[in-house]
Amino acid sequence: MRSYETLVAVGVVLVVAVGPLIVGVIGRTASRASSPIVEPGRRWDWKLSIASALLYALAFNLVFITQELFLVLPKALTPGLRPTLFHNNHTWTGENSLENLFQGTGALATCLLGLVCMLLLRLHPPRSSAWRLFLIWMIYNGFLQALPQVVIGSVVPANDVGMAMGYLHLSVGAKTLAALVALIAIATVALYLRRPILSLAGDPDDVCTARERSRFVFRVAMLPALAAIALIIPFRVPRDWVEVVAVPVVVTLVGIVWIQAGAWAVSSAKANGKFNPKAMAYASIALLALLFLFQVILRHGIRFY
Repeated sequence: MRSYETLVAVGVVLVVAVGPLIVGVIGRTASRASSPIVEPGRRWDWKLSIASALLYALAFNLVFITQELFLVLPKALTPGLRPTLFHNNHTWTGENSLENLFQGTGALATCLLGLVCMLLLRLHPPRSSAWRLFLIWMIYNGFLQALPQVVIGSVVPANDVGMAMGYLHLSVGAKTLAALVALIAIATVALYLRRPILSLAGDPDDVCTARERSRFVFRVAMLPALAAIALIIPFRVPRDWVEVVAVPVVVTLVGIVWIQAGAWAVSSAKANGKFNPKAMAYASIALLALLFLFQVILRHGIRFY
């Protein structure tokens, strides 16, 4: 393994495992030391947890198809390239010197989508907890589906972002710097989302201590996000099982561990949740409609030429 690859690998281990573990251990200590203001075993709002899982799956697939669409559109506008959009990928025929550069436009588009959703959540936050949660998961997936590609692309030239880096003739140093910045950004985005998630609590007692904040995030974010992986798989088949499962697993784990590990530290969290149980039905309908689009229409491919 070359030196820059070793540096990137060390960065990955620090961001994905060591960092969250350290923060989590500190949080556990803080939780034990905090005053037991709230009795253990508070009521679990399972409806909010189910809605969160549905909205995470919906956001994941919307962001994914946005990425593929913006991988296709630049190619469709380029002479000599004839792309086709599928539900889980895209292909193209023909040749043009810009095709490798356009392999990076998908990740760029999802980052911009995440940024727009972040601005909406900050400047015009919806009153509905479900809508706020949807924006949270759009922000999460917008950035977390793109940033790991930068890390992988810095060491794997055949990766989409790696091909764009190759077209730009980035030096080893520039690729390494991009990977390290992306790793820092992964943790930063995840930690940023802690407060919006905690604000979904309807009862101030749910976020009044380090222990309760960690429990609330586990119920509303971590467990639903992990459960949503099973909902995402039907959107991605048929394809190689590594691609079907690995992508949602990696996207989910690299950020959710930071949200969970750092939840305890948001001492000024304010409960402002207004959850409508009907959100579960709306999210289910939207998810089924999107699955129909993926597996009935996009599965056969849409040609952009």
